[in-house]
Amino acid sequence: MLPSVLQRKTSDHVPVLADEVRRLLAVQAGETVVDATFGAGGHAALLAADLRGQGRFIAVDRDPDAQPYFESFKRRYGSLQPRLLRGELSLVLEGLAANGVEADVVLLDLGVSSMQLDVPARGFSYATDAPLDMRMDPSGELTAADLVNEEPERELANVFKRYGEERYARQIARAIVRRRPIASTFELVDVIKSAIPAPARFGDGHPAKRVFQALRIAVNDELGELEEALPAAMEMLRPGGRLAVIAFHSLEDRIVKRFFQRLERGCVCPPDFPVCVCGREPELRRLNRKAIRASAHELALNPRAASARLRAVQKT
Repeated sequence: MLPSVLQRKTSDHVPVLADEVRRLLAVQAGETVVDATFGAGGHAALLAADLRGQGRFIAVDRDPDAQPYFESFKRRYGSLQPRLLRGELSLVLEGLAANGVEADVVLLDLGVSSMQLDVPARGFSYATDAPLDMRMDPSGELTAADLVNEEPERELANVFKRYGEERYARQIARAIVRRRPIASTFELVDVIKSAIPAPARFGDGHPAKRVFQALRIAVNDELGELEEALPAAMEMLRPGGRLAVIAFHSLEDRIVKRFFQRLERGCVCPPDFPVCVCGREPELRRLNRKAIRASAHELALNPRAASARLRAVQKT
């Protein structure tokens, strides 16, 4: 039985669904592991430990702030000769696949990382006052401030509705346009609160949660990145290789679920055909039928795991 990472001190950085990721991916000595995104290296340390000093480890992250964490990881797991590839997830994975790199294990850990949320200046959090930034790669041109202050009202409402599933998207967009320019996270939070009816401000979570999610997704093109990264990850996998994806909201999870279902289905002939003529075979089998969520025990130690959903498959 694998020792639980949740037995560590609560002051340590504990990656979400760590025990479940480790169990489903079942890393063996000598395998090739691709960890994207690396972040602070929490999942990486677990997967690298299971390689037992034999194999290959490739880390991917678009954020330069991951570099110091990777240097620490590299000192600990130098026998694996780990590499950190910086860049957009889809482009890096497509490049690896195009260059014939094969993997036994790929982990896609989506969304914003703790190292980004915990640095107020990055502007990801509505809990601290900071410039409206939200770029996962600080060299990117588009910021949250650009969207908030320059997009037409209708486009803003569409962003909030599509990426945040925000019920009051139109009202919030109208209030933003009236209050422009908006420079900081707290200014934006105030505008959002002013646009939402008082009873709704005390509903499910912070009233600015969905708008901040929507802006972050739009700034970093997270859904587009995911749709391109999934086929590249599958292309890299050897037969029998495992792919796990941790999503943090329903939009991501829906893309992952539908992608897996499509590749698991095999034959796509109409149901009234007496025999299969398409010749399509299933490309994967799912390792868990439903998305795995954090246990009550994990949530007590790490409330940020509340929205995490884990799905894993094995290539046939």
